[in-house]
Amino acid sequence: MTVAPDAIPAALREYPQWVCWRAEERDGKLTKIPIDPETGSFASVSDPETWSIYEVALGASEAEDGLGFVFTEEDPFLGVDLDDCRENGALTDWAEDIVDRLDSYTEVSPSGTGVHVLIEGTIPSTKSRSGSVECYDSARFFTMTGDHLPGTPTVIEKRQDAFARVYDQYVYGDDESSTEERAQQRGTGSTATSLSDAELVEKAMDAQNGAKFERLWNGSTRGYESQSEADMALCCLLAFWTGNDESRMDRLFRDSGLYREKWDEVHYADGSTYGEQTIANAVQVSDETYEQDSGAAPTTAERTVDVDATQPKQDVTVLRDRVETLDTRVSELERELTATQELLTDVQGTKPQPDESSDPSMVRGDSSQGLETRSSSSRWRWLQEVFR
Repeated sequence: MTVAPDAIPAALREYPQWVCWRAEERDGKLTKIPIDPETGSFASVSDPETWSIYEVALGASEAEDGLGFVFTEEDPFLGVDLDDCRENGALTDWAEDIVDRLDSYTEVSPSGTGVHVLIEGTIPSTKSRSGSVECYDSARFFTMTGDHLPGTPTVIEKRQDAFARVYDQYVYGDDESSTEERAQQRGTGSTATSLSDAELVEKAMDAQNGAKFERLWNGSTRGYESQSEADMALCCLLAFWTGNDESRMDRLFRDSGLYREKWDEVHYADGSTYGEQTIANAVQVSDETYEQDSGAAPTTAERTVDVDATQPKQDVTVLRDRVETLDTRVSELERELTATQELLTDVQGTKPQPDESSDPSMVRGDSSQGLETRSSSSRWRWLQEVFR
């Protein structure tokens, strides 16, 4: 097919990740196979030796069925493939919704019945396809036509936040709903804010319980009997700040210091992973969410108080205040324990001098006598007796 080379964004042409493609029938289905522009042999999306620079691939594509670009972890690009979304040259409603929200370079696919949107961004989770929407940012290739869709930008834009919301609506979650049904779900369900991820994390750290959020975000499990409990605590906080947006919770958790390989391991009979179930549990117990317009902030560290709607509001306030007081006291005790442990470490590192007094009266001494009046040997014995 003929490629319109001038329409393909310059930012994309700079990368030496170009292949040609050839349509072949495999298992009764027409499949686009990547071709090495220099040898005419099969190319691989995992072998850079089979790719070429743009100019070489463009020339070779004239003898093949088309031109393609390979996505890798080293480039910033992400492709969104919308299948069967053009009817008589016009986009379907759901495709128009996605194209408008991503607002980046878009071109018509080789078949003419779909479109490809290119943005700068990454896929927030492991799932990459649902219904007629597929997305990929590495180890795949995009067929390129240069057939620019009128009304869309001619350059590739940074659209991570916009894509995250599109991904949550059209790709993430179960596959029971069709693409058309998912298009009707916008504005329902979660109450996610319009804050970017960076702004959300910053606001969470500035909140009343920001110190606890920051510790968990940085990977600290102090105060929890296991990392799983710390995982749950952070997820409860993320549920509040994201409006129970499970896709966004997953994306943010992966950026935190608590993220580990266990997050993606299947732990349940229904095939759900440890991370998916932790998020689902957090959403289930979180009955409050952040509302940007009201500027609300959580009053407890990682829990909400579940009460009957008929219970007097003053009782609810008392319960919340008690929980907050307990949270504050726990934080104070944690600091006191850390200070005591540091003191013991310092003292244990001081060796008693053999020529110091061994007078028994100096071992216990007067409990009111300050440490500053004792010799190093006496301080050592005194502290041993105190903490015995």
